[in-house]
Amino acid sequence: MSKIKISAVKYANTYPFIYGLMESGFENKVILETDHPADCAAKLISGKVDIGLIPVAALPLLKEYQIISDFCIGASGNVRTVMLLSNSSFEEIKNIYLDYRSRSSINLTKVLAKNYWKREFKWINTSKGFDFLNIGQDEAVVLIGDQCFEYENSYRYKIDLAREWVKFSGLPFVFACWTANKFLESSFIEEFNDALRMGVKNIDAVVEKFGQTGMITGVILKNYLTKNIDFNFDENKKKGLKLFLDLMGKL
Repeated sequence: MSKIKISAVKYANTYPFIYGLMESGFENKVILETDHPADCAAKLISGKVDIGLIPVAALPLLKEYQIISDFCIGASGNVRTVMLLSNSSFEEIKNIYLDYRSRSSINLTKVLAKNYWKREFKWINTSKGFDFLNIGQDEAVVLIGDQCFEYENSYRYKIDLAREWVKFSGLPFVFACWTANKFLESSFIEEFNDALRMGVKNIDAVVEKFGQTGMITGVILKNYLTKNIDFNFDENKKKGLKLFLDLMGKL
């Protein structure tokens, strides 16, 4: 039987999952790839992979899907890596550039604009190579990923979008979840979850392994993985996900 193909996100918030898949030996039983969130979704939708850690905004684009894990990329407060950044005050912003790498963050911003901020903006899509630092005085950018740590101090104003969602809804936000586009045996899913759990439960070892390899390092990485990212896909996150998908569908 051919190996199951998996696409995981290539950001620091996924280090615990990668650690668990590697250290448990589960990685040897599958074909594991790392991609930007939007590419994870595209691969799962097209059938190039069987499992993806995909932005939740892509779920409605799948003909059939099954969320297969007890773990996700979520936040119950400030997430630090999904930001609205600007050199103008919030009241002055007219145009918002949207990071091309994640559907969830783009749609989260639009849901908040309509339902919480009660504001209308001109939405501008971006593509690879876009200069997120070169924006006008009445403009802002939605920026995701590790580079938020690098870029946030280059702007005068910043809004953490996960925190905004919590203030609006009273619920945590789920950015990405492990999703399959085909039936998988329960024994495979159980072993997969055990591998992910190994990483989530061993953050110190994760930081030791990956703590000097990326943009977020050392103690800052540990704080990010323990205080900003919430990995457990619990009932409150499921409620938050359902609300977000409902509101997104009404945009």
